[in-house]
Amino acid sequence: MNQDLTIICIGKATQDVFLTSNDAFSPRTDSEGNQYEYLPLGSKIDIDDVVFSTGGNATNAAVTFSRQGLHSIYVWNLGTDLASNAVLHDLDKEGVNAKHVGQDEHNKTSYSTILLAPNGERTILNFHGTVPRNDASTLDLSQMEKSDWVYLSALGDISLLEILITKAKENNVKVLLNPAGSELNEMEKLKTLLEDVNIIVVNKEEAQKIVEGQTIGELARHLNNYCPVAIVTDGPNGSIVSDKKDVVFAGMYENIPVVDRTGGGDAFASGFLSKYAQNSSLKDSMIFASANSTSVVSQIGAKPGILHKNYTLHDMPVNEEKF
Repeated sequence: MNQDLTIICIGKATQDVFLTSNDAFSPRTDSEGNQYEYLPLGSKIDIDDVVFSTGGNATNAAVTFSRQGLHSIYVWNLGTDLASNAVLHDLDKEGVNAKHVGQDEHNKTSYSTILLAPNGERTILNFHGTVPRNDASTLDLSQMEKSDWVYLSALGDISLLEILITKAKENNVKVLLNPAGSELNEMEKLKTLLEDVNIIVVNKEEAQKIVEGQTIGELARHLNNYCPVAIVTDGPNGSIVSDKKDVVFAGMYENIPVVDRTGGGDAFASGFLSKYAQNSSLKDSMIFASANSTSVVSQIGAKPGILHKNYTLHDMPVNEEKF
């Protein structure tokens, strides 16, 4: 175990409730090719199963780091409700240090009801919960100066993101940013912050909000104008990482049925960092990221499929070239 390497994960935690139904949640397609789920108003719909799990981008990442033998710390503000306690129970069970999570009866934890279609796609009814807006004073950041990396995702407030990136820079802590919708909606502000981010991880659609480009290769290279390491994912079409010296394209790790896509992106980003932070090559880091994501989407919930240390990897399509 490499407990000397410390990664702090900051961002929302979620209680997830998955509802499955092969009949009621089967996707339908409109005349323009858009898929949707159809629930008649006023009807009572039978479902096949209910699965309770915990999620949230940062807690999912924290579990990856812990299962890989790193010192994983989770920081956020939670409530005293059942959902908050479920999150803390899962983190404790996984060996994540959650001693710096603040609990207050006035806080509400994020809550998601997920209507899971048979093809792994889903409709998410999301309650965002309490966010420490504009101010990090309620967050216990005492471990920041002792950390090697900070993993930031789904903060819910661009001002909070700025405070955390600034504090990381002051303490010489490296930053991986996996921006969510609220940060991407403040594009001009986000771009000014990226110069202090070491790794950015986005999907193709998110990347196209930041820079110009049609392919993930173009997008990754253009993102390097802002960040030293840029990763762009494109679902089953593969992913790419560029560090201004080398470019690595990774295809699908395995062509397996997708059960639930929830947490797949978190598993990829955290899987990459768990290896890269330990000086693995871009190629090896991408292979593990792909394997971790593939394992997660093969099960219901964001955490059950996260890989453990010493998992045996197999070969996968990978292409390397110079920047």
